[in-house]
Amino acid sequence: MQLSKGQNAPEFNLFNSEKNKVSLADFSGKNLVILFFPQAFTGVCTTELCSIRDNMNEYTSLNAEVVGISVDSIFTLAKFKEEQGYNFNLLSDFNKDISKAYGAFYDEFVFDMKGVSRRAAFVVDGKGQIQYAEVLESAGDLPNFAAIQTTLSELK
Repeated sequence: MQLSKGQNAPEFNLFNSEKNKVSLADFSGKNLVILFFPQAFTGVCTTELCSIRDNMNEYTSLNAEVVGISVDSIFTLAKFKEEQGYNFNLLSDFNKDISKAYGAFYDEFVFDMKGVSRRAAFVVDGKGQIQYAEVLESAGDLPNFAAIQTTLSELK
């Protein structure tokens, strides 16, 4: 299912790397950037999330919070977050339901892996509506951070 601007964002209730449940409703009244990424500890995923970490002030100034979602376990995500010093939640979609709900899912990935999050970016406004949606075909590509920030500045 392809999500697009104006649709309600699918609800999620996922555990973060600190073993706490985080839901879409927790961000009511705030803008939320949701980044789906294939796997922790891989080059492009690390580059993507480090870019967010290093520019978090920009997102905060735009009244936005950020979460990263992958099918990795909470334990893998905890180690990844610790090693990279990420300053935002990493959420485990280990059961793959949320990646599928957002249309950010590879049935088949590299090395015969099945069921991995597709690299994708969504901006959800404080009312829970999608204002930006980008699902990338190639896991080697990065989301359009400039377009994400432009969308956030228009919501301010």
